[in-house]
Amino acid sequence: MSHKAPNSWHSLQDLKQLQRELALARKLEEERRERLAAARRLAEQERRIFELSVGQVTPLNHASRAEHGLAKPEALPLQREADERQALLQALSDDFDVDSLLETDDTLSFRRPEIPPEVLNKLRRGHWSLQAQLDLHGLRRDQAREALGTFVQDSARRGLRCVRVVHGKGNGSPGREPVLKTKVRRWLVQKEQVLAFVQARASDGGCGALMVLLQGSSQSKG
Repeated sequence: MSHKAPNSWHSLQDLKQLQRELALARKLEEERRERLAAARRLAEQERRIFELSVGQVTPLNHASRAEHGLAKPEALPLQREADERQALLQALSDDFDVDSLLETDDTLSFRRPEIPPEVLNKLRRGHWSLQAQLDLHGLRRDQAREALGTFVQDSARRGLRCVRVVHGKGNGSPGREPVLKTKVRRWLVQKEQVLAFVQARASDGGCGALMVLLQGSSQSKG
C-alpha cells in the first residue's frame, strides 16, 4: 500500500474549499439571473397594463418627422388702437364752426381753399368712381363719429379718392330731423384728408348721403 505525500491532505482540503466557492458563485449567478428575469416580467406586465389602458401604441417613425419652425403670432397693438380711437373722438369736435367754410349753394358743399370750384361739379357728376361707402344708419353720435374718423383715415391710407358717407335723411328720427347730417359735415371738415364733399345725386342717396373727395395718399395722417 502506497503512502501519500505529506502535503496531500492540504491539497484535498483546498479542492473542497474551491468546490464550495464555485457552488456559491453558481448560486449567486442563478439568483442574479432570476432577479433579472423577474424584472423583465414586471416590465412586460406594466407594458401590457398600459396597452390595455390606452390601447395599442404605435411608435412614431422618426425618419419621416419634419421639424417646423412656426412663427410666433404677431402681437396685437391693442393699446395703440385704443389710443387712436380716443384721438379720433377728441379730434372731431361737435363745437367746430363749420358754417363759414361751407359753400353757399343749396346743398352746403365744401372744398378746401386750394381746391378749384370745378372740382365740386366733377364730384357731383360722378367724375371719380365710387370706391368705398360708410353707412351710419342706426349708430349713436359717438359711434358715428368714431366710425367716420376711422373710415376716412383708412380710406386715405389705402389710396382711395372718392367715397360715400350715408348719414340718412332723418325719417326715423324724432321730429324727422336728420340728426347726423349737420354733424357729419362738421366732422368731415375737420379731417385733413378730406379735400371736398357734395350732396350725393338722387341715384346715390340724395340728401341722405355725401360724396367725399380724399387726398388718396397712403402716407396721409390725421
